[in-house]
Amino acid sequence: MTRSMTAFARQEVHREWGTLTWEIRSVNHRYLEPHLRLPEALRDLEGKVREKLRNGLSRGKVECTLRFVPEAGAQTLSVDEERARDLIAAASQVRGLMPDSAPLDTFQVLGWPGVLRETELDMAEIRKAALNLFDSALKDLATGREREGQELSQLVGQRLDSISEIVAEVRVLMPQILEAQREAIRARVADLEVEVDPSRLEQELVMIAQRADVDEEMDRLDTHVQEVRRVLGQKGPIGRRLDFLMQELNREANTLSSKSIVAGTTQRAVELKVLIEQMREQIQNIE
Repeated sequence: MTRSMTAFARQEVHREWGTLTWEIRSVNHRYLEPHLRLPEALRDLEGKVREKLRNGLSRGKVECTLRFVPEAGAQTLSVDEERARDLIAAASQVRGLMPDSAPLDTFQVLGWPGVLRETELDMAEIRKAALNLFDSALKDLATGREREGQELSQLVGQRLDSISEIVAEVRVLMPQILEAQREAIRARVADLEVEVDPSRLEQELVMIAQRADVDEEMDRLDTHVQEVRRVLGQKGPIGRRLDFLMQELNREANTLSSKSIVAGTTQRAVELKVLIEQMREQIQNIE
């Protein structure tokens, strides 16, 4: 199935400890190039996220952003009373030695390390939820890439149809073109009013016809068109193979142009190159 490299997915989950949000964006690239933005508290998920990307995607520049917003009240504060008493007692002892020292206020006590304790969130549960949510977002991304890939496949298919039509037209026209060329040469020779060896003239006409003959190019164009259709129906990454086939199609179109002896075939060669370039641009987005 044809898959695009361009897609976007967003997944969010709300729990009692807060909200997790994954956003994944992918665009075309020669290789798989992931870029991750994770909260510091969940930085240790990077290895597993990269592994999931390698298993799920083959090509594309992929930006993955995870946001975590703790729920208000999910983290509570408590006072270590024993530590606070020890601190107050020590402060009183110091004031006995230094009567002029300022008394210890409440905020100084709370600011002392270890006096104010914060209830820890269950980070193991949050990590698990983040990975499950990433799986869902990655699946959504893959679905979007497949959906756009099918649209790209249809666009390429339409241009393949046009190429086949042009090839068929050239096949029909070539015998007429070659015969017209032969008659034009005979007419020019007759206008010169010189003696010409008929066998020599015929040999020259045959050589001109051979140089202008494009049957092989037409056959190869048809073969490449069939191969592109076959590749579009394959599973897995096909973008690089399609890109190679575009080069081969363009090679034959250029040869057709160089062999052209009338404006009609030149115009059709130009039309072929335009269609091939349009396909190449679409194929740059195919995985």
